[in-house]
Amino acid sequence: MSPLSRAELEEFWASWQEANRVAERTRNWGPLAGFYAEDATYGWMYSPDEHFMATSREEIRDYALGTEMAGLEGWHYDYVATVMDEVAGMVIGFWKQRSGIVDDAGQEYEVLGIGGSWFGVARGTTGPCFAWQRDWFDINSAAHTFLSLAGAGRAPQDLLDRLALNGIEQPGHYRLKDLPSTVWPPPVEEGRYITQETL
Repeated sequence: MSPLSRAELEEFWASWQEANRVAERTRNWGPLAGFYAEDATYGWMYSPDEHFMATSREEIRDYALGTEMAGLEGWHYDYVATVMDEVAGMVIGFWKQRSGIVDDAGQEYEVLGIGGSWFGVARGTTGPCFAWQRDWFDINSAAHTFLSLAGAGRAPQDLLDRLALNGIEQPGHYRLKDLPSTVWPPPVEEGRYITQETL
């Protein structure tokens, strides 16, 4: 299939951002799964030996946008910058992770540090779709924010319940050796986009 044009990529990205706003308002992330290919992969790292990975649209809906978002109702992920590469079919969106909960001074609890998502966009049978996604965020800062909310008595019970779970036992969590897809997106891991040869 032919690569996406810049205009197609921009239109798809704008629809993705709007769908995110709807998901945040309705507190229902599941419909976002419709933006992914049936065999898309979506992952991120909690620690060097604990990773999350979904390997299908259904797992993305059930796990990445379902169980992994439990306790985060009311949070919003505001895209503050976007980088597009229509030749490679990639988009990088940088976002701030904010809780929707304010402290005594009226300041919103926020996960500090740079967070973002790296997407591979492909031409699907019905239009553009995400073939893969990899996220990154400052896990230590996230833990600090969650603990600050809990310590201040402002953490909702759903978030406290989520924090009490044993992470590696949750759906979609894997040890590094057991990952069903690669940490780096598959086509990148395969060497399709090498820009500097290794030493």
